[in-house]
Amino acid sequence: MRFIIALLLSASIASAHEMVPTYPIWWNATEANGILKTNLSIWNRRKDVVYYEIEVFDQNFKPADFATQEKIIKINYLQRKNFSIYIKENDRDNVTYICTRSRLLKDDVQTSGVSSRICSKIK
Repeated sequence: MRFIIALLLSASIASAHEMVPTYPIWWNATEANGILKTNLSIWNRRKDVVYYEIEVFDQNFKPADFATQEKIIKINYLQRKNFSIYIKENDRDNVTYICTRSRLLKDDVQTSGVSSRICSKIK
């Protein structure tokens, strides 16, 4: 039984997506006062997924307020996409993680059913 669980976990890790940087840093957005910005990049290594949702959390993984151009990003297999996250400067201490989570299509019979979430921790 342990072997089967380990095999399933290793298979899901091998097909996960990637996001960089691992430790993003906020800086003042030049477009507006009181707004902080960070840039990230996501790379899709999964053939069965083309949509990824952007999520932002506090230290207890409770949702935090943020803005971005697209909350759900379409990325084809083996492609990369850059995106920016914006928060209020007052929320800087509340935001700990920026994550992307794969969104699976229900009617896609090819899908393995394994959703992946990758998180970067704010420095």
